Amino acid sequence: MKKIIIALLIFWVNISLAQTTILDSISSQPVSFATISFGNGNGIFADDEGKFTFTKKLYSDIDSLFISSLGYKDLKLTTTNLKDTLYLVPFSDQLEEVIVTAKPTGKFKVVTLKPTDHNDYYKCWLPTIESEIAVFFPNTDDKPKRLTKVLLPIKTEVKDWKKRSNSKQEKRPFSTLFRVQFYESNKGLPGDVLTYEKVLFIATQDTKPVFEFDVSGFDIFVPKDGLFVSIQVLGFTDKNGKLLPNKKYKEVKTRRGIVKVSTTFRPLLPFTDQITQKQTYVKRIFLNGGKWVLYDKQNIAKSNLLNAGLNNYGMGLKMEVYKAN
Repeated sequence: MKKIIIALLIFWVNISLAQTTILDSISSQPVSFATISFGNGNGIFADDEGKFTFTKKLYSDIDSLFISSLGYKDLKLTTTNLKDTLYLVPFSDQLEEVIVTAKPTGKFKVVTLKPTDHNDYYKCWLPTIESEIAVFFPNTDDKPKRLTKVLLPIKTEVKDWKKRSNSKQEKRPFSTLFRVQFYESNKGLPGDVLTYEKVLFIATQDTKPVFEFDVSGFDIFVPKDGLFVSIQVLGFTDKNGKLLPNKKYKEVKTRRGIVKVSTTFRPLLPFTDQITQKQTYVKRIFLNGGKWVLYDKQNIAKSNLLNAGLNNYGMGLKMEVYKAN
């Protein structure tokens, strides 16, 4: 027992010594949830305090890091030059471009764009931190529209749990941190962000099949060309909701060598064939410059979901629609 305790203490000491903090170069405030890319299709995220853990023992084949965050200039450095504290330089011109819109006055009605969900565990997207999924919502008229809730279908567990051979086992608890982002439409793809605020939520094994995420406090208005709403998993959290420094992929030995397999996170995201218009877009966070593509067979070579005709994530919205001026 003493050996175990000593081993755990050594592990946590090594982890704490290997932590790096990312700060704003002007304000010296933490840059929360910055992206740390390894340049090989893998990477990690900083936590809410701008901290991340990197050691050669964890990532022996990585020699360069590419650090980025919305509103900041990218930073590239070698792992040999990794310091305890790093500074990102903000793009002041980008921050000024975010237009603050006053909340309209007068009468409005609440409109719901219903989500599309299902109970089939095997027709779901397996979230990994390497991917971000965005859904396009067109703007059908010139009335001001303010988002109040994002309706997110999720699947926490298989439907036929009671029929499983190990059904007597308790369902494993989990706590997963997600980020939601809002984008303007730029030539049919997600463009500039509509807010630089951190819009986050946590899903657990007890979260309802359609999670109603209140975003009314962020004052997101639908642009004239529509908007994209995205969801991105950041990783598992501890009981206090703090992002854990887990390794985000597994190394599997094959005949061709070591293959890196991204860790998947619960809950799963139900995909559907019940939406006629293709409105779901994806990007690889750590690869191809984070370019967005429509989620279809022309852009995605291998996908069991696409092969089954499941083209869309059935996200929904609630919004206040005001009378046009």
